[in-house]
Amino acid sequence: MQIAQIAPLTEAIPPKLYGGTERVISWLADELVALGHDVVLFASGDSQTSANLEACWPKALRLDGSVRDPNALHIAMLERVRQRAHDFDLLHFHLDYYPFSLFSRQPTSFVTTLHGRLDLPEHQVVFATFPSIPVISISDAQRRPVAGAGWIRTIHHGLPERLLTPQPVAPAYFAFLGRISPEKAVDQAIWIAKRCGVPLAFLLTCLHLNLTLQFLTELVFPPANL
Repeated sequence: MQIAQIAPLTEAIPPKLYGGTERVISWLADELVALGHDVVLFASGDSQTSANLEACWPKALRLDGSVRDPNALHIAMLERVRQRAHDFDLLHFHLDYYPFSLFSRQPTSFVTTLHGRLDLPEHQVVFATFPSIPVISISDAQRRPVAGAGWIRTIHHGLPERLLTPQPVAPAYFAFLGRISPEKAVDQAIWIAKRCGVPLAFLLTCLHLNLTLQFLTELVFPPANL
């Protein structure tokens, strides 16, 4: 099959630093190539992939201090994909709801994997407006806030079989890796570590300093009525 994978421009594929979604896209594109598909990856120019790379900006936007409006570049990338849509059997988007309107008006089959949260009130409006757009969830629980969306399947995030090998050793600590925010459930990680009596190490990414500080303050010093 001729398949287009359309990634966020925020991070390279795979990411040089933070970027769980981009890491999954990298593994997916490489595995599709290994299976014999002809894959074009629309991504930043500093990406590394066995697919054919269609660079839509020279470098990942988070590492490009000159970019002040990333939405503008994503809109330009979507139009670039639309102009080439006839080259593909399938367009696979990883851009949330951005492609819904434009690509519902063209004939090439497309699907979107939703990698993030869907529980904000404005999400209800989007999915009520586009109830038939085909979307993939990464867990069944992710679907709950927008149960009426055009879900076609749940496909959990996978990883290469031999990337991480279990070792027969007693755990010295638990590790929490990722962005620090309420939806990542840092509080539950702390609770689990306490219950198990195992130290917890953090390797965190801070995207919005003020929100992170507010969240940490509430986590460490919760309001008295909670």
